[in-house]
Amino acid sequence: MLRLRSSLRVTLAAAFLAGCATTPTPPPVTKAAVAPTEAPAPAAKPLVIAHRGASALRPEHTLAAYAKAIEDGADVIEPDLVSTRDGVLVARHENDISGTSNVAELPEFASRKRTKVIDGARLTGWFTEDFTLAELKTLRARERIPKLRPANARLNDQFEIPTFDEIVRLAQQASLRTGRQIGLYPELKHPSYFRGIGLPLEDKLVDALRRQPYLREAPVFIQSFEAGSLRHVRKAIGHGMPNVRLTQLIGNPKQTPPDWRLAGDTRTYGDMLTTTGLREVATYADGIGPEKNSVVPRDAQGGLGTPTAVVRNAHAVGLLVHPYTFRPENAFLPKAFQTGGDDATRSPSGMVREVQAFVAAGVDGVFTDDPALGRRAIDAGTP
Repeated sequence: MLRLRSSLRVTLAAAFLAGCATTPTPPPVTKAAVAPTEAPAPAAKPLVIAHRGASALRPEHTLAAYAKAIEDGADVIEPDLVSTRDGVLVARHENDISGTSNVAELPEFASRKRTKVIDGARLTGWFTEDFTLAELKTLRARERIPKLRPANARLNDQFEIPTFDEIVRLAQQASLRTGRQIGLYPELKHPSYFRGIGLPLEDKLVDALRRQPYLREAPVFIQSFEAGSLRHVRKAIGHGMPNVRLTQLIGNPKQTPPDWRLAGDTRTYGDMLTTTGLREVATYADGIGPEKNSVVPRDAQGGLGTPTAVVRNAHAVGLLVHPYTFRPENAFLPKAFQTGGDDATRSPSGMVREVQAFVAAGVDGVFTDDPALGRRAIDAGTP
């Protein structure tokens, strides 16, 4: 067994009590329905989670981005997963690949342009589920936010769209080479939509967990914005894979998760963050991935305010807290942490200071586009 980073070893040794609910949409919580839980053991160091790879330095969701993330000290790499027409899991931020590939410039695929409704949003573009893997492999990846990351845009059209299997193989090879086990943190994107068109993501991911030896030993965190998707995975794997943890992503507090909306449930992500909501999440998941403003909000001047009770309340019911997303460009930083220049100007020290503020608030890991800076912040500790 390869040597784990101490942060991973302690995190994955934490005790959890996760339920195995079978219904796709959680019922309202009653006092009797909630099992007692234990708070997770504190990690020696929070995890550095490479959000879509080192996506501040390479076009996101490419093998080059994941390799750079590992080189820069990430504990875990994070691919967003969508499906091809022939049921292969590939890494893209969205199934709409209009802005993250060169597909719009290829005349042979002009007829594939479609208008679809996905999770209530009407979108026009090119979608992974309309391409076979062989066809997707003829495309090339492009930077998603070129105005903020022009250096990445200069790497456009150099990299393929990777499959999940290829990303796992990259992590396995890096683990053998470095002697430290690299975790994976796949996100199931739009699972209700994909299930509705006969391409369920959960089943493909569970198959990969069972098929690939590395995924049976490495730290694996499975995340989704949909509770029903995580419940489906929990039921499929049970408790026979102790290296696998489930994370409930939590979006805009005013919005309703897609699977709840489809089921007529009017509760919101904000309801998930209440003490009752967190106790419900703890019946099927091991952690939460909240938007970072839910943990440490911005004040009226655009600076960091006082931490909320989210970390304390989540830990009280045994849930880890991995907020997203920490980025080094001015556009994403609190005003006090920005540096001179425009929105695209990088402020490495500013991102380090922001991460350290969240570490001081007690988080168990951070999703970051720049793992080197995340590593620097966490290894240095809180100021």
